[in-house]
Amino acid sequence: MKDIKSKVQSLNPSIQPKDMDVMIGEHRNIYETLAVITKRARQVNVDLKKELYQKLEEFAETTDAIEEIHENKEQIEISKFYERIPNSVIISMDEYLNDELHYRFTDKKKYFEED
Repeated sequence: MKDIKSKVQSLNPSIQPKDMDVMIGEHRNIYETLAVITKRARQVNVDLKKELYQKLEEFAETTDAIEEIHENKEQIEISKFYERIPNSVIISMDEYLNDELHYRFTDKKKYFEED
């Protein structure tokens, strides 16, 4: 994942309507388009979660008392930053519409022969 944080800073985090004809593109199949966007959204989501947990682990303190809660300003700032990042579906849809995704489908003949 190449510097997703700097790329998503310019994205609008709210949901915007999209033209379906533009989204479908050349394959003319909305289901394939949505499958590509969904798969990429899951990848982005997993990568962002891993990155967030790694950064938060740096500030983790092990204590014996359960009641002790330490607020760390750096930890809070990191969490707020990741909360402001747009949804992974918005990120992957933007990548798809800007032709930044490279994908391929498995052989379709295999699926049609089973019918």
